[in-house]
Amino acid sequence: MTPAKTQHNLTLHFALIEAFFWMQFAVLGGFASIYLLAKGFSNTQIGMVIASAGAISALLQPIVATYADRPSSPSIKRILLVAGSLLLLAGALLIFFDRYIPATALLYGGCITLLHLQNPLLNSLGMETLNQGGHLNFGIARGIGSLAYAVIAYALGILVAARGSDVIPVSIVAVFACFLAVLSCFPFCKVPKDAADARAAAQSPAAFLRRYPRFGIVLIGSILIYINHMMVNSFTYQIVESKGGSSTETGIVMALAAVLELPTMFLFGAMVRRVRCDIWFRISGAFFFLKTLGMLLAPSIPLLYASQVFQMFGFALITVSSVYYVNAIMEPQDAIKGQAYMTITNTLGAVIGSLLAGRLIDQSGITVMLIWACAIAFAGTGIMLVATEATK
Repeated sequence: MTPAKTQHNLTLHFALIEAFFWMQFAVLGGFASIYLLAKGFSNTQIGMVIASAGAISALLQPIVATYADRPSSPSIKRILLVAGSLLLLAGALLIFFDRYIPATALLYGGCITLLHLQNPLLNSLGMETLNQGGHLNFGIARGIGSLAYAVIAYALGILVAARGSDVIPVSIVAVFACFLAVLSCFPFCKVPKDAADARAAAQSPAAFLRRYPRFGIVLIGSILIYINHMMVNSFTYQIVESKGGSSTETGIVMALAAVLELPTMFLFGAMVRRVRCDIWFRISGAFFFLKTLGMLLAPSIPLLYASQVFQMFGFALITVSSVYYVNAIMEPQDAIKGQAYMTITNTLGAVIGSLLAGRLIDQSGITVMLIWACAIAFAGTGIMLVATEATK
């Protein structure tokens, strides 16, 4: 009997892992603009840092996923611990070398790369625990991650306003030290694959996509959705500033969005028992469009806050439904790669969205950037509606 098959309910333990992981997303992603602007970066340069980190992560994710699927490789948990330790080191170095723009770009970008690299592995850890018979409610655990995101976003917004941007690298180190401590205690062992599964797991990306042709089209739609998400999320501070707000209001916007994700994530287990996960996945893109349209049209900070309500069935829904959807349509030997490819759409969205948004803001302003973001979300929604296949 593996540790994952223990009769203990692992939801709380996995929720703590998710909490510290998504707190780091709030610190690194949500406050990237504030931190890098304070260090002398332009919006275009910020976009380049985030995009470069995403591009490197996108290249590494399928390689790491294929490696993780091999029978001789370490467990997902061990790979996560190694990547997390490297992120912790990069964050610590950032505290001492953040006065030099090239070093800041390299270290901050390295942190983002390593964070994105761990996302599909963490999803796979949760799904594999379930597949091994572990007692775990993934939706609730992921919802706790969003709650933690909201708490640190709100608190860090106030801290940055009071103490300055130098609290951000300190937060990176503190949060990921906690992540590693909690992850190291999670009971999980790798289950060996048989020879046939091992050969299938070693197939090339082209062979993988030939096995799941509609999944390749879904990935294109998902990339467009995440381009929209990153255009809005990576430059939230600039959007808030255009409405008359500051870093404090930026933290509130981020916190609101995260809190509004909670009902969907907590209740998704019940939702998916009533309506198939592919249907929830199909409709999630429409709410990215509605949220961006609301932010575009909002004339003031209170209405900008109100537009975050669409996060409930946008990012919240796609986050959990995509994990269940991939797990439902993939053969067991392809599960980690499937999660990796879905996460790559988020990463590629970060690459393209950050570059595009940074350039649009510098050249044409926030309004034009949000118009582009609306159009991209609309296109992505159409593709996902058509290409997503029905699950059992």
